[in-house]
Amino acid sequence: MENNKILKIQKLGFQWETEDPFLITMHHKDAYPAGNDQQGPAVSLEGRDLGQDFTVKDGFRMYHGTTVPGFPAHPHKGFETVTIVLEGFVDHFDSTGARGRYGNGDVQWLTTGKGCLHTEMFPLIHQDKDNPLELFQIWLNLAAREKSANPNYKMLWAEDIPEVEPTSPNGKKTTVRLIAGSLLGKTSLDPAPASWAKDPDHHVSIFLIHMEPEATFKLPAVSKTLNRNMYFYQGEKIQLEGTTIMASHRVKLAGDQEIEMTNGSKDAYILLLEGEPIQEPVAQYGPFVMNSEEEIRDAFNDYRRTQFGGWPWGRLDPVNERSAGRFAQHGDGRVEQRS
Repeated sequence: MENNKILKIQKLGFQWETEDPFLITMHHKDAYPAGNDQQGPAVSLEGRDLGQDFTVKDGFRMYHGTTVPGFPAHPHKGFETVTIVLEGFVDHFDSTGARGRYGNGDVQWLTTGKGCLHTEMFPLIHQDKDNPLELFQIWLNLAAREKSANPNYKMLWAEDIPEVEPTSPNGKKTTVRLIAGSLLGKTSLDPAPASWAKDPDHHVSIFLIHMEPEATFKLPAVSKTLNRNMYFYQGEKIQLEGTTIMASHRVKLAGDQEIEMTNGSKDAYILLLEGEPIQEPVAQYGPFVMNSEEEIRDAFNDYRRTQFGGWPWGRLDPVNERSAGRFAQHGDGRVEQRS
């Protein structure tokens, strides 16, 4: 192992350890069956701890959902969620009056700022076949000056997200989807306006990397202060500067070194998160991320007093019509419709 390039290797669990400016990353992968008339699983839910179902049973979890799997209305304050859906769909509703459905490669960039309630439900829209779901949710911290920003979200639709496809000398290809950041002359779509990622000097990158068998790829050197972590979540093994890394591992890498990656005999799938640290105190309690314990107490008092604007949707676990398609209706009434 070249210790000046590979700084830490760690086995992956459900919640993935991250570093400033990131807070945490979750990887959801569930083999949902066909849906019923309510867009929930068309199978018995007997034996599940509904409302707190985080144990995989029959290939899937209901999470906090009781009819449709997912996360009914809950508060967030002081950070951003970047939700990358690889397969399946997510229905979004929030306290600003916004709602939408996104999936199959789409990304939602949500700034919770001064506080909002929102849902993440996983509608099982297909009644004649299975409804597999795979997604990442990345929590990205906000600088103190942006923790009072108005909540809003931005959609990065799958067909608009830039990709680069470097080819190694043996003809094997690596495909990198640029959720955030720049690589090989291409730059991602803009993140949300209040985001730490908005300033290019913060070097925030969120890359989805797919390497063909035996492909090689080089991560460029960026800066000595950069926090850089790669998450090898699917495949068999890769070589990093001659060190063998098996699948389901996180690797902390030096940010000021070029890193050469060589894949093994199976397709490899990697999430890369990197960025300059915000370098501010972090006080976190559940869904609230502030800079001090006093601010956390103020956040709870604000939520109890205002409910962050209240909940305009009636039920706490709403879903869109089965035939809704991919769309985003924002709090200001603006609508984006995709196929």
